Amino acid sequence: MAIQILQYEFLGPVPLAEWGPPMEKLVYLVMSRRKDSFVMLYAGDCESTDDKEFFAKHPQFKCWVKQSGSEDGLYLAVLPMFESGADKRTGALEKIISRYKPPCNPADAPKEPPYSVRKGYPCPCCGAMMEPEKKLASSTLYRCTGCKASDTRLD
Repeated sequence: MAIQILQYEFLGPVPLAEWGPPMEKLVYLVMSRRKDSFVMLYAGDCESTDDKEFFAKHPQFKCWVKQSGSEDGLYLAVLPMFESGADKRTGALEKIISRYKPPCNPADAPKEPPYSVRKGYPCPCCGAMMEPEKKLASSTLYRCTGCKASDTRLD
């Protein structure tokens, strides 16, 4: 089973009581089941753990139980990110927290990073970045860093 959160496909949710270590390099969601749907209670990330009590010892565990009504009402969904660094996990986590505002995430949780001005834009063919290649009289020629397609845009 899988659940879609923003553009991310999480594995699960499965009952929290059924999880087992180890866990490495992932973003996780603690959820509660409400009839035929799930409600996100907490979003976090994990570099690595071999501790079976990882969730039971979590500082927000009491909040999760209170929000769900019981420990048996807690579910876990995970997004493995083995190939990504901590910055990618943090970015995904911040987007999820910003959009869903899980009640058990602290109010001072990281906010979505400030907007940055990018020089290029995603390639419509392959998704790689279109980078400016040449400035023309009233336009700019862009070239894809992946498939090498080109595009011209007015300034």
